[in-house]
Amino acid sequence: MDIVIPLFRFFEPLDAIGPYELLAHVPGAQVRFVAPEPGRIADKLGAMQVDVPTRYTEVESCDVLLVPGGLGARLMLDNTEFIDWVRRIHETTRFTTSVCTGALILGEAGLLKGQTATTHWMAMDELETFGATYTAERVVRHDRIITSAGISAGIDMALGLCALLSDELTARAVQLFTEYAPQPPYDSGSLATATPEVVARAWTLTSGG
Repeated sequence: MDIVIPLFRFFEPLDAIGPYELLAHVPGAQVRFVAPEPGRIADKLGAMQVDVPTRYTEVESCDVLLVPGGLGARLMLDNTEFIDWVRRIHETTRFTTSVCTGALILGEAGLLKGQTATTHWMAMDELETFGATYTAERVVRHDRIITSAGISAGIDMALGLCALLSDELTARAVQLFTEYAPQPPYDSGSLATATPEVVARAWTLTSGG
């Protein structure tokens, strides 16, 4: 079972590493990272650098494609070779998925037209320029295509993928092993619960999701 996560300069780290941690425990799964060019890829925050040995064009098919977001996702929207590759790989997958603004890449590839989809709340308007309808759900599935909301929502999506790729018992065991039982100290994790002051502060802390 081949699970491919493309990384690109300025990727959002938890978008990729969170799902990787869970999906790597699915029996028979191989999770691998690919990149525009082999070498060291720096994340959006700057301190994490990942050595990626495989160029994405070396991959001709996979069972799961998982596209992370971050500033780098927006930069990749103009890379026609990469977008064409995503579109081509989607034809081979069991599931094509995105985390955060990775949904914009699926949109640019034409995979979300006429569908509801989710992404980081800061990118909801951009998502709709690709013919999708934004919904504030954390995870949205339409058959083989699964989108998840901002950053931490990728963990929810990946846990659901564990069940789809194996079974619910395995997914529950992965959840237990990773002790994924969120108990956040604040109820500000969505626009529905955050105060205007928190929303304004979030905009000042980020370059846009």
